[in-house]
Amino acid sequence: MISRAKHCLRQFRMREDGNSTVEFAIVIPAFIMILMSTVELGMINLRHSQLERALDGTVRTIRLGTGDENLSHDNLRDEICTRSGFIDECESSLRLEMVRIDPFAWTPVDPTPDCVNRIEDVQPVRTFENGQSNELMFIRACMKFNPIFPTWGLGGSLSKDGDGRINLIASSAFVQEPR
Repeated sequence: MISRAKHCLRQFRMREDGNSTVEFAIVIPAFIMILMSTVELGMINLRHSQLERALDGTVRTIRLGTGDENLSHDNLRDEICTRSGFIDECESSLRLEMVRIDPFAWTPVDPTPDCVNRIEDVQPVRTFENGQSNELMFIRACMKFNPIFPTWGLGGSLSKDGDGRINLIASSAFVQEPR
C-alpha cells in the first residue's frame, strides 16, 4: 500500500500537464500591473503636457498684453481650460495662483500649491495679483483628477487627497511687457 502511494506520488510529480497554467497564473498579474501602470503614466504625462502647453500659451497672451486687460482668476482659468482641451470639469478641478515677485527683495514663493479641495465647501483664491508693466510675475496652476486605475499599479501608489484625486502642477514666471 505504501509503495503504491509512493508510486502515485512519483507519477504526479513527473507529470507536466499544468505546467504552463501555473506559469501563466504567476506571471500574468505582474504583466497586467505593468500594463496598467504604463497606461496610467501615459495619461498623466499627456494631461501634464497639455496643462503646461495651455499655461504657456496663456502666459504669452498675458505677457504681451494682447488679451483681456481685466485679468481675474476665473478668466485665466477659462482661457487655460479652452487651450488645454484635456481638463475634465475645469471649473472644479483647476486652480490658479499668481503672485508678484520683487527680484531685488527676494522672498520665496510658498512651495505648497493652491489646489482645489472638493471636500471643503468654500475656498477663496489664496493669492491672485495682477502685475503692471515690467513686473516679474509667477503663476502656478494646480489641476486635480482621478486616476484611471486608482487601486492598481501606479495609480495605487500615487499620493491622493481625501477624494482620491491626484495633483498636477504647472508653473511659469514672466515679466509683463511695457504698455
